[in-house]
Amino acid sequence: MALLNAKRVVAAAAMGGGGLTVLTGASIGLVMAEAKLARRAIGHAVEVPPRADGLFGRNPRAPRPAPELEHRPLRFAMLGDSTAAGYGVETAEQTPGALLAAALAAHSGRQVLLANVARVGARSDRLSEQIDTLLADGPDAAPQVATIMIGANDITHRMPITESVAHLSDAVARLREAGCEVVVGTCPDLGTIRPIQPPLRWLVRRWSRRLAMAQARAVYGAGGRSVPIGALLGPEFDARSELFGPDRFHPSAEGYATAAAAVLPALAAAVWNLDRPVQSPAQTVAAVPTLTGQ
Repeated sequence: MALLNAKRVVAAAAMGGGGLTVLTGASIGLVMAEAKLARRAIGHAVEVPPRADGLFGRNPRAPRPAPELEHRPLRFAMLGDSTAAGYGVETAEQTPGALLAAALAAHSGRQVLLANVARVGARSDRLSEQIDTLLADGPDAAPQVATIMIGANDITHRMPITESVAHLSDAVARLREAGCEVVVGTCPDLGTIRPIQPPLRWLVRRWSRRLAMAQARAVYGAGGRSVPIGALLGPEFDARSELFGPDRFHPSAEGYATAAAAVLPALAAAVWNLDRPVQSPAQTVAAVPTLTGQ
């Protein structure tokens, strides 16, 4: 993953895109220098994350699902960037997709079939390709629940927020139209990344927060659920260096487990919503209490 293009950073900040209306010549030089140093310190993502696709569950001690669901694996998909792919961990079991699939299997009592189409370096404009892959085999093979983790590369490449959230909104809408429940982990707080020094750190933190808030609104509008990863985990990642991997940019195995734990409640709620019986209008009316005093 490329980190920050120095010229793009300076141009955006000088025009107010990063919350600074004016940058002096000294400030511009400092931001450019910080971007170059951070990019050099972090390097480029060259490894291929472990593949965790496949079947998870069923825990014999987990509650048994309804008979009509027991023999149907829950189709679960991971989409997004290197964070969703699990870049930097050593085993497939340490990837967030595997962690969430295993937790969903234990939670629901059903087997979970994981398909991870996330790609290292992906921005929001690559989500459409990932969804094409998931929907290529028809509606019977489409995911029933999906998690998207995206946004960091939109910040590092300075993709306009309006463009970024438009791609994300389209992705959520497509999945919802296919009958899939969607949970989005919004942009992490890039201000926690140690190789990024002030004042660049302050800029990327502001950009991260602005994008995350816009993502949450877009996801809600498209019918999905959002989890504010940056707001929830930013202070913890800021305080605990062990949550980062060797490149000090991507999470460590413990960092991925922490992120998966933050996403899991919303994902479990999405699965519950997927499996609950749909009431007819007559049933819904009958369930509303009357005010007759009887």
